[in-house]
Amino acid sequence: MTHFLVNDDNPDGHQLEDVLAMVQSDLVKRAALIADDERQEARKVLANDISIMAMLSECVALAEESTTLLNRAFGPSRAGQPRIGSGG
Repeated sequence: MTHFLVNDDNPDGHQLEDVLAMVQSDLVKRAALIADDERQEARKVLANDISIMAMLSECVALAEESTTLLNRAFGPSRAGQPRIGSGG
């Protein structure tokens, strides 16, 4: 069972790309808060956050591609009816 994503037990969950985009948005806000901090530790955290944001951008694009593929092949998802897999 997932905690964040849509499934039979969590019909009000989020799509993967939406969760990843929320995390990315939080990182952008955090990066803005430390952007002017010249300490070495802050510079390293900022550099790490920027790298993570780039990776998240790639992950968002992959998740969107999967959603597009599923929608095109099987139509929009409906509660209680998995489009692929066993659903259990």
